[in-house]
Order: sequence, then structure tokens, then C-alpha cells
Amino acid sequence: MENYVDPTREQFGAMMKLPDAGPIHMLNLLKFRASAAYPDGHPEAGAARTGAEAYALYGRDSAPIFKRVGGRIVYAAAPQCMLIGPGDEAWDAAFVAEYPSAAAFAEMIKDPDYQRAVAHRQAAVETSRLVRMAPQQSGATFAG
Repeated sequence: MENYVDPTREQFGAMMKLPDAGPIHMLNLLKFRASAAYPDGHPEAGAARTGAEAYALYGRDSAPIFKRVGGRIVYAAAPQCMLIGPGDEAWDAAFVAEYPSAAAFAEMIKDPDYQRAVAHRQAAVETSRLVRMAPQQSGATFAG
């Protein structure tokens, strides 16, 4: 499985070019490292932490910024098995974060405190998927 932790500049630019007329949802699928991998020189380098523990630090440190920009978690679940898809894409966490706008998401990731917090995410995550979605009305059937 190829590893994806951070968006490329091109991916981020394409996301920001989409219409920004309301809330956005961000689907997060996360696979944690067995052991967190901080870069040399980081205060946590050499600490005996699991990826899940490092991700919890990311959650703690990024929460004030996430809340300040109007973010909230609208759905969270613990993945259990891959029913359709590559068997090597087993996820440790899945959630949907809502932001009032793409601009609010960009404001969060540009915040200096968030940029310090994201080092925990980078150390924690082996690979991930982050999908921007437009919220839609839920219905009683698969087709809405």
C-alpha cells in the first residue's frame, strides 16, 4: 500500500478551487503506525509512543483551533473489516469532520499552533485518505 500522510500542493490547490458556498465535510480514514515516528530534533523524538497515542496528542493540541474555526465531528466510527476493496487497506479510525467552509479549513491548517500540532499527526499516521465532500440531505434509500 502506498502511503499518504499530507496533501500535495496540487491536491490542496484543487480542493480550494472548488465552490465554497457552505459547509464542507472531510472524510478521514486513518491507519496508524505501530510506533510514532517523529523527526530528529522534535521534542517527542525517541519517545516510546504508539501511532494512536501520537494521534491523540494531535487531537488534543489541534482541538482549540478546530473549534475556533467552527469545526465539528459529525460522524466517527471504528472500522472493523474491509468488505469491498483492497484487503491491505485496513483502517484504524474513520470520521467525518465538518467545517463551515473550505476557507475555515484553510485557516485552521495555516494557524501556527495547528502547524505545531500536525507534527503529532505526521508521526502517528502510516497512511490516510482525506476526501472533501459536499453535504447532502440524507434519505431512506441508497439513492437519497
